Formats: sequence, structure tokens, C-alpha cells
Amino acid sequence: MSKAINKTLASYRWQLKGLLHLLLLCPLFYCVLAVVNGWWGGDPVQAIIHYLANSALNILLITLCLAPVSRKFKLPSLLGYRRLIGLYVFVYALLHLAAYLVIDLGLDWQLFWQENIQRPYIWLGMVAFVVLLAMSITSLKALQQKLGRRWLQLHGLVYPITLLVLVHFWWSLKSGWLEPVLYLVVVAGLFSLRKLQIQRWLSSFNNTSHSK
Repeated sequence: MSKAINKTLASYRWQLKGLLHLLLLCPLFYCVLAVVNGWWGGDPVQAIIHYLANSALNILLITLCLAPVSRKFKLPSLLGYRRLIGLYVFVYALLHLAAYLVIDLGLDWQLFWQENIQRPYIWLGMVAFVVLLAMSITSLKALQQKLGRRWLQLHGLVYPITLLVLVHFWWSLKSGWLEPVLYLVVVAGLFSLRKLQIQRWLSSFNNTSHSK
């Protein structure tokens, strides 16, 4: 069964990637429909920002699922789709940031700095965004080979970044705790499944320091 699925994933790679693009764009299509049809009320700005943030976080969790699922069901071909899905994490994070800066703040940079002082969780989001940007740029195979071990160290930052995003998300909520707690439970479960990868990532820094 696993061999058949692996063969399908490899043989229809481009068709499946095209389908994956459509699926990953569905949250954006829904966002546009919600705004056009007034599903989020007359002032949908905060709903847009929150929805795009949720979309980025959900897709990030999907990328963290791929390796455990691949190992469990012996589907190595599944990992060939990880880069594509990971890039959409950055796309939705970028849209989230753009919605905040353009729609909410109107590109008022003075207001932006005031917001950063009053709401420190924005800095956490900015740090996470910068790391996601670096991971997206270095996702090319040529850069992967050039960076070597440093590439693995950089992309291993997905673990602390996930926690950072959770804190940013939780801190930004004006009310309610159920949603962030559910995310925290899911992340804890995924981290437990990726325990060995996290340990290898942490040990890679020790190996680098010893080799200097």
C-alpha cells in the first residue's frame, strides 16, 4: 500500500503540486468572499488580520505533520511537498503583516512604532516573520547545498518560531483562551513526535561550536 502511494506521489508530482496550490489558496479565496459578501460585518479589518494569521499558523502545523506522517506510513515521497507547503506559511504571514500595516494602520509608520511600544507582542510577530523570510529565501536547493549544516540549523528554527507565533497569537487576543490552548496542545503533540529531530537540531549547534 505504501509503495503504491509513494509511486503515485512521485509519478503525479506536478499534477499533485498544482492541486496543492489550489488547496492552499482556498483560505485566501474564502477571505476575499467573506469581505465581498460582508460575512465579517461592516468593519472586517480585525477579522481579516486574525484569519490570515490563523491560516499561516494552520499551514505551519501541516508542515510539522509531514515528517511524522511520512515516517509512520513509510511515505518518503510526501516530504517532496514540504517546501511548497512551507512557502505558503510565509505567503499567509506576509498577507497578515500587509493587512495590519496597510488596512489597519494605513502605512502610518509613526502609529506603527507607537503600536510596538504599547503592544510588545508585535515584536514577537516581526521576529517570526523575519525568520520565515530567511527560511523561504534559503529553501532553494542551491542555497541548501551551499549553506550545508547552517541550512539545517536555520530551518530548525521552525521549532522556536512556532512557539513564538503561539505566544504572539495568544497575547494578541483580546478575549478567550480556548483557541490558543487547542493550538498549544496540537503543537505539544507534534513536538513530541519530532523529539529526535529537535534533539538533533539542538546538538548541531554543539557540534558546530566544537569544530571551531
